[in-house]
Amino acid sequence: LQSRLKLPPGYTYQWAGEYQFEQRAKQRLSLILPLVLFTIFLLLYLVFHSVTEALVLIFPTIYALSGGLLLQWLLHYNFSVAVAVGYIALFGIAVETGVVMVVYLHEALQDREREGRLQSEEDIEAAAIEGAVHRLRPKLMTVAAVLASLIPILWESGVGSDVMKPIAAPIVGGMITSTIHVLILVPVFFVMMKERALKMKNSRTP
Repeated sequence: LQSRLKLPPGYTYQWAGEYQFEQRAKQRLSLILPLVLFTIFLLLYLVFHSVTEALVLIFPTIYALSGGLLLQWLLHYNFSVAVAVGYIALFGIAVETGVVMVVYLHEALQDREREGRLQSEEDIEAAAIEGAVHRLRPKLMTVAAVLASLIPILWESGVGSDVMKPIAAPIVGGMITSTIHVLILVPVFFVMMKERALKMKNSRTP
């Protein structure tokens, strides 16, 4: 447009209206999104008192982001305020499911410790498997409920669908990839942390 539009001397133009509002919103979101991630990390640290566990639980947001970006690209949605809102909601859901998984893993570990069956790395792995299995059905039910409620929105064409579709797309894509992470990788990282802690404890024991 700039190359085609020839203005008389003394005249200028600027984009205004919805475009101007969208640019302002994007500037705010560039600050809000990192702040959201930092706040989530801080809350996780306050709950678990461990930087390592907080980092493990932040990882689902990365996997969720990859799935959200993939579906956003497949559906040809540009990054907008609505899409950003979808990502913020997605990050919250992904971290929440990861937290519940870690809580189940901790409970299984503590049960074995109370029973005196936490003496080796094999015991830690068995506890992790037990906790992950208990979390499997609730996690799948959560994902199924979210997908069942949001996928129909992607095929809507009525009033408001142009706003709701970009919000739903990142959540749908991200829930699929974050589920894989929470069900498989979170228990693996949890076992690695606890095995490392057990080795350090045994090395200090005379």
